[in-house]
Amino acid sequence: MIEIAPYSPAHADGVVDVILPIQQSEFGIPITLEGQPDLRNIPGFYQQGRGNFWVALDDGLPVGTIGLLDIGANQAALRKMFVKASHRGGGHGVARHLLETLLEWCRTCDVHDVFLGTTAKFLAAHRFYEKSGFREIARADLPASFPVMAVDSKFYCRAP
Repeated sequence: MIEIAPYSPAHADGVVDVILPIQQSEFGIPITLEGQPDLRNIPGFYQQGRGNFWVALDDGLPVGTIGLLDIGANQAALRKMFVKASHRGGGHGVARHLLETLLEWCRTCDVHDVFLGTTAKFLAAHRFYEKSGFREIARADLPASFPVMAVDSKFYCRAP
């Protein structure tokens, strides 16, 4: 049974163990833990204002992550959505549960718009976001406060 829980420091190593292999091995993105200071300080980076960070746990072990970064003006950025290959697909529902948790939080916290950036390589992610009600937008349509990552080339928006 999958449980979605807010991030706690006990999840730190497990979160890195989910994210880095997907970035580096599956998609060949040349990124390191050192290049992602947000992963070293999740409470200080994500769990501020209207932001938060959740971990999908299977028998207590992290198998998925999703972060919400408060960017002001009742807007937020969806970041760090990753699910281990072993837990992907509709049969598990991990991605769907993570996203539903984030969107419910947004409704509760009066977040009006959720933006995200992703790399062109994440084709399955594009389909997931589009099926989940996100619409593709141009980079020029992002709010000035949105933190564009170097690998971001495709952008989406959705109201919770």
